[in-house]
Amino acid sequence: MKIQLEHISPDNKSSFRLLHNPRLNHLFFWHFHPEYELVYIEGANGTRHVGRHISQYKKSDLVLIGSNIPHLNFDYGVQTDYRKEVLHINDTFKNKVFNEIPELSEIFHLFEKSQHGIAFTGVTKEIVGERLKKLHALTPFQQFLEVLHIFEILSNSDEFTLLHEYPVVNKYNKKEQERLRKVYAFIDKHYQRKIEVDEVASLCNLGKAAFCRYFKKATGNTFIDFLNQYRIGQAKRLLLMGKNVSETCYECGFESLSYFNRTFKKIAGENPSKFKNTLLNRKKLDANKTALSI
Repeated sequence: MKIQLEHISPDNKSSFRLLHNPRLNHLFFWHFHPEYELVYIEGANGTRHVGRHISQYKKSDLVLIGSNIPHLNFDYGVQTDYRKEVLHINDTFKNKVFNEIPELSEIFHLFEKSQHGIAFTGVTKEIVGERLKKLHALTPFQQFLEVLHIFEILSNSDEFTLLHEYPVVNKYNKKEQERLRKVYAFIDKHYQRKIEVDEVASLCNLGKAAFCRYFKKATGNTFIDFLNQYRIGQAKRLLLMGKNVSETCYECGFESLSYFNRTFKKIAGENPSKFKNTLLNRKKLDANKTALSI
């Protein structure tokens, strides 16, 4: 999957898009989209990176993300057996439905507040998490009613933390969004070779220094850090496919094996050999458990 300005289409016969247990844990997917996003994950310890906010969550997380706030997939780097539910709500739905129907005014205010990024805790997280896990099995009409109920629960809860002191305002017009998308697409296409900052800056009609300032402000990462994170995400995928460390290093655009090992450990928390062996051993254990249960 490419990193990009994500285009989201609602499910057929539905006002929402529900992703039931999507798996992106081996991909660094830093992205944004006009749709509001409610994400729930359990059975994992991971990174909550929403806008400028970066923190760690333990065991589970429930976050409502406002329109066009850049964020990292919550399962990035997770190696445990986890469950994940992602609900997208079209940005026009907020104004056309939540703002027009008096009974839904509290939900409208919840979505206004979501521009801070909202992490829910306690009983609220448990109740809503359980409801989200069952959502995929409902009919479209039942889903619609249940989604309204879920947001009613969230709008009345006081068990939450705002991730930003001030609302994260989408400061990028269509031209700016297209610029970021162009950069992301370039990385996805050329990450296997050496990429000079100058050539990426030229895509945006900016000088090198101006581009570096722009990219850091837009994503919260330097361009090199962002590129390395994406390459390590791809490296994990190749290692799990059976590639050795040396092959993976050069296929992901690193020119030095020692630099690759240092970067991998910095981002993944362990060196590539240990990462590969840990996953292979886990697969063997899972295979043995399956064989014993037959």
